[in-house]
Amino acid sequence: MPITLDQSEALSSIRLEGEVDITSAAELKKLLLQALASGKELQLDLERAEELDVTALQLLWVAEREARGSKLRFTVAGRLPEEISATLLDAGFEKFPVPSKPNDQKIS
Repeated sequence: MPITLDQSEALSSIRLEGEVDITSAAELKKLLLQALASGKELQLDLERAEELDVTALQLLWVAEREARGSKLRFTVAGRLPEEISATLLDAGFEKFPVPSKPNDQKIS
């Protein structure tokens, strides 16, 4: 399964692996809604993602916007693969939250 949700007391963490496209959009949407409904910080792990299609990008953008509107923290953890960084830039998501740790890559 390319999408998993892990929840702790303070955090909902969604991990995307491999190709995330229209075939997994319903599962991604379900898990994003579940994570947002929890009222916890939402952390997205894209480190093992290889490709995100436009549907996945749209769902992530909406989830980030909803989290911000609900005053929930939305972060991206781990290393951001170059392919995903390029996809985000090509789609116009320059302001998408990127990993904030000093050694992590940034969209540039």
